[in-house]
Amino acid sequence: MGVRLSAFSRGLGQAPAPPGPFRPGFWRSPIRGPWLTSVFGLVLLVGLPVLFVTGALSYAAYNPDLGLLNDQTPGKGVLGFYLFDWPTHPSWLYRLTQGVHVTLGVTLVPVVLAKLWSVIPKLFEWPPVRSAAHALERLSLLMLVGGVVFEFVTGILNIQLHYVFPGSFYTLHFYGAWVFIAAFAVHVALKLATMVRALKSRSLLGELRTGLADTRPEPPDADGLVALAPAAPTIARRGALALVGAGSLVLFAVTAGQSIGGRLRTTALLAPHNREPGDGPNGFQINKTAAAVGVSSAMVGPDWRLELYGAGAVRSFSREQLLAISQQSAWLPIACVEGWSTADQHWSGLRLADLAAMAGLPEASSVLVESVQPPGPYSSVVLRGNQIRDLRSLLALRVNGADLSLDHGYPARIIVPANPGVNNTKWVRRLTFRT
Repeated sequence: MGVRLSAFSRGLGQAPAPPGPFRPGFWRSPIRGPWLTSVFGLVLLVGLPVLFVTGALSYAAYNPDLGLLNDQTPGKGVLGFYLFDWPTHPSWLYRLTQGVHVTLGVTLVPVVLAKLWSVIPKLFEWPPVRSAAHALERLSLLMLVGGVVFEFVTGILNIQLHYVFPGSFYTLHFYGAWVFIAAFAVHVALKLATMVRALKSRSLLGELRTGLADTRPEPPDADGLVALAPAAPTIARRGALALVGAGSLVLFAVTAGQSIGGRLRTTALLAPHNREPGDGPNGFQINKTAAAVGVSSAMVGPDWRLELYGAGAVRSFSREQLLAISQQSAWLPIACVEGWSTADQHWSGLRLADLAAMAGLPEASSVLVESVQPPGPYSSVVLRGNQIRDLRSLLALRVNGADLSLDHGYPARIIVPANPGVNNTKWVRRLTFRT
């Protein structure tokens, strides 16, 4: 195999390079080189693993090991090795991890684009393959570039609720993340020593003091990043770093507020949700309205009943009967996969632990929550035992002293600390507790 590959590469090497970007003299930027590439690479070396870890935590928060209702990737196999019982403490845990994931991802966009610009000559090397080792490097580079572009594009589209994917976002993003991180690990192993040498070759402070007039190309390098026939500089390296840094700061400023909240919420210009959803007790963010998922007032009218399944006979409650039972309350936020979250809201209703006892299963290990919402993703969900037993986990009937609005889940909804928003099912019609 190696002999055939070597013969094939020699044949390619003897052929003239195709016109355009494959020509060695095509790329002429005088600031492109190992040092600038390594500066961008160092930022991504820190940021991208944080993105991967927080994304993996987001997947774990959905409790996919509870069954197909929660699991968007049933064929994941060993890729789910790390899954654990998602905790309910602290209540803002998912708000933090997903807020970091989305905000950091958006903030890193200029750095990713700058890094791709800095290495673009490598994508057009000729010959494309010179040896088996070079083929491995090229394959890892293809997976790395393809993976990072795919993950960032699908992630940003999901943040904006623009679902144009050929399938489930969760499935695509999950497998794409594992492809990317595998290529990233190989790339780091191959290039870490080169990056360290490049960073030591120049002083960052020195480059920040170097203006346009004194900007010179880096010495020729083995990777071919330095232009063979550099053009006159139009921007200094410090200008390129400032441009990328300013772009990241601007994106951070118009994104972070949707997770941080408070007065900063008004700065979240990229958030797809209304920053001022209305006044009054129900005036906070909504992921999907009742109309958007096909829930009408008639479906939750006077005939609505909560059905309670467990060890004994099925029990049925009207909303008035539920309100007549001793009510409990909790201050909890809502946090969604798109990165937005609310401040703590004051919810009141019945504890899931008390409902489990009423169903004859006080030590229930899970509960199936079903909505009146027409069948679709997350119209039903399974919660695990630790979520049931947390005394802040409620079947909420009211919020901030008022009845739930229809869009917020009237007549009853789930609210569980540290739970992804989509798993806090609205318009609940049935609870089935299981051992």
